[in-house]
Formats: sequence, structure tokens, C-alpha cells
Amino acid sequence: MAAAVHLHHHYLLRPPPRRAMCLFSSPWRSLPHRSGRLRSSLPAPTCHIAVAGTDESESEFVVVTFYKLVPVEDPRADVAAHLHFLQGRDIDIHGRIYMNEQGINAQYSGPRKDAMAYADWLRRDPRFSDILVQISPALSGHAFPRLKLRYKQSLVQLEGGTCHLPLVEPSMRASPLTPSEWKAKLEARKRLEIEAAGDVSEHRKLLLLDVRNDYEWDIGHFEGAKRPNVDCFRSTSFGLSEQEMDSTDPLHGVDKENTDILMYCTGGIRCDVYSTILREKGFGNLYTLKGGVSNYLKSEGSAEWVGNLFVFDDRLSLPPAKFAEEGGGADDGSSRWLGRCYVCGSEVEELRHRNCASIDCNRLYLCCGGCLEELRGCCCSECIGAPRLRPLLPGHQRYDKWHLYRDVVSTISS
Repeated sequence: MAAAVHLHHHYLLRPPPRRAMCLFSSPWRSLPHRSGRLRSSLPAPTCHIAVAGTDESESEFVVVTFYKLVPVEDPRADVAAHLHFLQGRDIDIHGRIYMNEQGINAQYSGPRKDAMAYADWLRRDPRFSDILVQISPALSGHAFPRLKLRYKQSLVQLEGGTCHLPLVEPSMRASPLTPSEWKAKLEARKRLEIEAAGDVSEHRKLLLLDVRNDYEWDIGHFEGAKRPNVDCFRSTSFGLSEQEMDSTDPLHGVDKENTDILMYCTGGIRCDVYSTILREKGFGNLYTLKGGVSNYLKSEGSAEWVGNLFVFDDRLSLPPAKFAEEGGGADDGSSRWLGRCYVCGSEVEELRHRNCASIDCNRLYLCCGGCLEELRGCCCSECIGAPRLRPLLPGHQRYDKWHLYRDVVSTISS
């Protein structure tokens, strides 16, 4: 019998298709274990405790993210080697580390000393020596329930998979821009908009494309970026519409030869992957933000950005200042953004989502205090009548594992 797979409550609760949130790192959807694949779900080790003579910063918890699209000849053997290193050094990290023939994708938390020990070990491998390792503060210890290090057929979840895409060919991906180059492009875009009142037929067009989900945009985005009509990266179809008119596709009708498309996402991998699809569709001038928004906020602060950054772990939302503190970048304090309650549309200053109280919905949504009380933690009136309801949690506490509510669900519903 296969070893039991330990999953956090967000992995176990699956929303219905109409509200599915299935990004590769989404904490609201579980991926079935497929026999024959090397998989590890390591038990949570005891957290390291700072002792006399130890630098306290080494025991501070951080979240580390990185990815690299590069040919890997035997990813299953690499997974085994990584497990051997972590277990042999008793390194305390929790998170998701996936490898396949196209590279590696990792997001994990741990004491700074342990988190960086693994990253430094990886960078000793010539294939990953130039990998961009990003660090942000973990506010309350581990940001993930436990470690999952395994082979995964697709590093990101996309309709049709990614094995057929030329991910490891740099020429087929968008051109990466450093944060400073990205900022300069955005400033140039603003100048073009100012000149739009006159004749701009000779000017090159710039299109800012948010390659994330709608609920991520809701709490923070670059100024001028349109809200994506997507609630699941798996179903992203920008630039693929065959209809004569499609207002939901921001790339529909775009001049593929004379438009610079600036793509951005949280850490960069979604843009890198999706840019290969657009390249095959004939879009020639593609640019991505190297390291994604998290790298930009670290280097440039909140310039051109409004709001917080959605992250796919227990923290959910981080203000730009948290990244600036880690990287020493300046933050001008101009990132204030008022989100909207998903129920009544009123403004909310607390940019942190919560899960619907209905176990069978579990939608992640922003909510004002009035609607929260009126709907008893549900996202809509329909969910109030759902057969499996959890109790309303105060503030922004997170629901625990779903099976802990089995005994109280019937009582609450009645």
C-alpha cells in the first residue's frame, strides 16, 4: 500500500468546476497521486530553536521561491538526490518542490539557515548555478503544512499540459526584463497614453498583460493592467480566441508585429511558460518581468504598483514593504489600494481573502464585515443553504482540515 499522503486542508477541499482555482501552487485544490511516480510527503520535523551563540536571523522563518526551465535528463534520480540531501542534513523546510524533464519549480518555508542551505546546495549544480532565489518573510513560522518533493509531469498546471511546449528553448520564451528595465517600459507606456490625444500612428504600441487570476488582481496589480477574466491559470487562453469579436481576450485583434506585450505574474514561471504558446501563435514582441512581481517589489518598491501581492501559501497577501525590507529596495508608500467586497461591492481596506464557509464551495473571496456576518461566512446566499457548512471564523483565521468539521457540520446546517 502506498505511503499515506499528508495534505493541508486547502488541498483537500475542492471547489466545484464553476469556481475552480487550480493554479499549480494553489492551496485550494489537491492533485491526485498517480501510481508509479516518485513522491515524497515528508512528516513535519521539529522546528529548529535558536540557541546561545546562534545568529537569531538564522532561525527567522522565510519563504524561498525559485524555478529554472532547463533540460533535466533524469528528474526522478534528481528528486531522490534532493531527498537524500534534505534528510541527511535534517533540514527543516515545508513546501512544494517539483521536478521534471523541463526543470524545477519550488516554493518552501523554513528557518533562514535551513532554507538557504538547500538553495545554496542546489546552486552548486551547474544546471542551476544562475538560478534566481527569492526570499520573503514568513510571518508566523512555516507558510506550508509540510514538504512535498516529487516528480511532476507539468511544472505549472495548464490545459493540455506543458510537455509539448518548447520551455527549455530560451528563444521560444519571452525576453526577460530586469525590474529597472520593466519600470522604464511602464513609464514609456504612460508617455504614449499622454500622447494618445494626438497622432500616435507612428509610435510603437505597448500592452500590459497580467498573466494571473482575477482574485490576484483584486488585491494588487500594476497601474494600467486590466483585470484578467480568469479564475484558474489552467484555463488561460489569452491570444487563442478564434472568434471574430472577443472582448474577454486582451490579445484579440492585437497587431502581433507592432505591439510590445509586457507580461507579468507573481514569480515569473507562468509568464515564461505561457509566452511559448504566444510565440507559437505569432506574437513576436514578448517581454516578461524577470523574477515576477516579487522581484520587482524587492528592487523598485511600489513604484507603478498598487495594493498588495497575492501569494500562494498561508500568508495569502503581502504588502510591497515586506519585499523591500528583505531586499533593501525603496518603498514610497504609494501602494494603497482598496479592494471590493465580492458580495456588495463596497470598498475594503483589508486585502486578504477568506474561504467560503461551505465545504463544497470553498471559494476564496474578499468580503466586508457586514456581508460576512449576514452570510455567516459564505460567499453568496446560495451557499448559506449548502449541506456542509463550517462555523464563521472571526477576522481572517483560516479553516482547519475539513475532516475536523465532520461532527459539527450537521449541527450547523440544522
